[in-house]
Amino acid sequence: MASNFSVGLMTLAFLFFFVALYFVPMGVAIARKHRNTGAIVALNLFLGWTMVGWVLALVWALMVPHKEHCAS
Repeated sequence: MASNFSVGLMTLAFLFFFVALYFVPMGVAIARKHRNTGAIVALNLFLGWTMVGWVLALVWALMVPHKEHCAS
């Protein structure tokens, strides 16, 4: 039988893992210096818990922004 300490430690480890996983889209956007980082962070914070919001934020963070073409 596991002691209360080991159960608490395991719970804390799982909590840390899921919190880190929750903020992956934000980390990707910041690391890639995405031009819409603020919007991606807001989407992740407010709708990431829905899982659909998390996936959308991750896909958006991974997208390469289109370069605007200059007429020359």
